[in-house]
Amino acid sequence: MDLSKFFVKAPLIPVICQDSANSEVLMLGYANEEALARTMQTGTAWFFSRSRQKLWNKGETSGNFIYVERILSDCDDDTLIYLGRPCGPVCHTGNRTCFFTTLWEKDERKDENQ
Repeated sequence: MDLSKFFVKAPLIPVICQDSANSEVLMLGYANEEALARTMQTGTAWFFSRSRQKLWNKGETSGNFIYVERILSDCDDDTLIYLGRPCGPVCHTGNRTCFFTTLWEKDERKDENQ
C-alpha cells in the first residue's frame, strides 16, 4: 500500500489512539510515513517524537504497548485513528489515558436560570 498520500500536506500527521473495546480516547501522537508503516508491520503503535526528532514505539520502555487492531483515516487523509488494546496505562503519568484533566465543563444549573 502506498502510504505517501497521507503525507502530502505535511511530513507528520496527528494520530488519535482509541481503545477498541470502548472507544475511549487514550492519547494523541504524530506519525510520519515510517511510523505508520512500522505500526502496520508490527501491530503496535509507532509515532514520531517532535521533541526528540526520532521514531518511538509506544511501550518500548514502559511495557505499556498499544496493540493496534485497525487504522482509520479521516475524509481528507490527513488524520488517523489507531484503534487498539492498551496494555497498561497509556499516559506517562500513570493514568489510563492522557486525557484526564477537565479544562471546561458546561454548568447545566446556570443554563436553567437564564
